[in-house]
Amino acid sequence: MQTAESGFTLNMGDIIFQLFSLAIPIVLIIVILFLWTSSRKKKARLDRIEAKLDKLTEKNE
Repeated sequence: MQTAESGFTLNMGDIIFQLFSLAIPIVLIIVILFLWTSSRKKKARLDRIEAKLDKLTEKNE
């Protein structure tokens, strides 16, 4: 790919490298956010289960 007015050449390898360089931080951010939200959901679920168990043990006593 070469433009006539500036003589700038863009190699396919450069394009692929730039795409990977841009994609890696974005993917890392997405993975971190996914792990964070799933951790929060798991904690909330465990808290609900613990509250239900506490309520059941209080009824049985």
